[in-house]
Amino acid sequence: MEGIMLVIILIAGLAIGGFIGYYFRKLFAVRQVDSAERKAEALISEAKNRQKEILLEAKDKALATLDEAKKETEERRNEIKHLQDRMEKREAAFDQKLLELENKEQNLRDKIAKAEEIKEEIIKIKETQLAKLEKISGLTQEEAKRVLLENVELRIKGDLVERVKKLEAESSDFIEEKTRNLLSTVIQRCAASHAAETTTTVVNLPNDEMKGRIIGREGRNIKTIEQLTGVEIVVDDTPEAILVSGFSPIRRHLAKRTLDKLIADGRIHPGRIEQAVEEAKKELALDIKEAGEDAVREIGIAGLDPKLIQILGRLKYRTSYGQNQLKHALEVAHLSGLLAAELGADVSLAKKGGLFHDIGKAVDHEVQGGHPQIGYDILKKFGLPEELAYIALGHHEDAPSSLECIIVKVADAISGSRRGARKDSYEDYLQRLDELEALANSFEGVEKTFAIQAGREVRVFVSPDEIDDWQATKLARDIADKIEAELKYPGEIKVNVIREKRITEYAR
Repeated sequence: MEGIMLVIILIAGLAIGGFIGYYFRKLFAVRQVDSAERKAEALISEAKNRQKEILLEAKDKALATLDEAKKETEERRNEIKHLQDRMEKREAAFDQKLLELENKEQNLRDKIAKAEEIKEEIIKIKETQLAKLEKISGLTQEEAKRVLLENVELRIKGDLVERVKKLEAESSDFIEEKTRNLLSTVIQRCAASHAAETTTTVVNLPNDEMKGRIIGREGRNIKTIEQLTGVEIVVDDTPEAILVSGFSPIRRHLAKRTLDKLIADGRIHPGRIEQAVEEAKKELALDIKEAGEDAVREIGIAGLDPKLIQILGRLKYRTSYGQNQLKHALEVAHLSGLLAAELGADVSLAKKGGLFHDIGKAVDHEVQGGHPQIGYDILKKFGLPEELAYIALGHHEDAPSSLECIIVKVADAISGSRRGARKDSYEDYLQRLDELEALANSFEGVEKTFAIQAGREVRVFVSPDEIDDWQATKLARDIADKIEAELKYPGEIKVNVIREKRITEYAR
């Protein structure tokens, strides 16, 4: 019984304890909920306050931005208004100027119309006056003009002749003296060889027996040599020597080299001759290249195409009036450089132009055309500048367009006219004199013509009844111009026109 009671008490105690624990737990939970609600309310309240502050700040900023926008809008409105006012003023000024221009144009038209009316009246008056003058004088307008001009010409012709002679004498004396001093200074500073080339080359032999071996059986050796080299071999009574004759220096040198090889080798027959000719051609080509390289090195030119140098070297075996063209080109280059330095021109361009001025002669027997145009085409083909190529073309023109070209033309004339520089044959000499005399005799009023001083001066005697002093002056210039246009000659030719009238009477 007591056990049961004890169990009941224990159960009752546990129930009471559980209830008490539940009560306190609930009380604690309610307190925690109240605390969380209070915190949440505090946070919400703080957030609402922060929201109000942010809204106030945003409203303030929006008001400030709106004020700034209003200010900018007002400023832009004022600026646009200012620009509009300026445009209106300009438009008004433009309209005013347009009106003024229209008024001026109308005034100008009125003046032109009035001028045309006055012009027509003047023409009518002029025609009336001319008709009256023609009626009074009995001459037409053209006839009166011709008579007037003839009278004026007769009156002033003598004065003009004297004036022209005086001006020519003064200017020519001054220019001649200055030119003579300049050219003499340049010529003295440039020395060059002037040994003239001939049309024959001597080949020395070790003995006269070699002549027969060169001729060969029935002349087969000498015929082979002549056929392969294009020259004529002259075997005469000259001891231990034969002559190689030909107009082409390069062919003569080829034949001489071939003969020297055959003589040194001792074997002379057609097969060996062909081999010797081929060897001589190779040596000659090398010699031509070296000659071109030496020439450009002497003038101080670098960077040229090897083919152009090869063409330049061919001038070593090219002659004109017996003058070696490579020596002539080098002399012209040096003279051009000295003249350019004295005159303040481009020294480098003048020297290059002097060296290449006759390069067309290296191939003029292979290419159709004159050597100036051929030389210009060659220099342009190898990419040389226009001012340099023009010198090759313009050094034979009457009035070259560049100072350097004029310098090269003068240097070319100096080189060609030096004593011993060129050598004409007797037939060429006589032909040149005949051409000079025939050209001068072709003019009307010429009685006699004499070419003197080896063709460097021509004296023309005119009829005094047909040619007066003024016409004589003009005739001298016309003859000189025709000589320049039609004849080829070294240096210059002096033209003297002589007019002399002798009247003889006898007192008895």
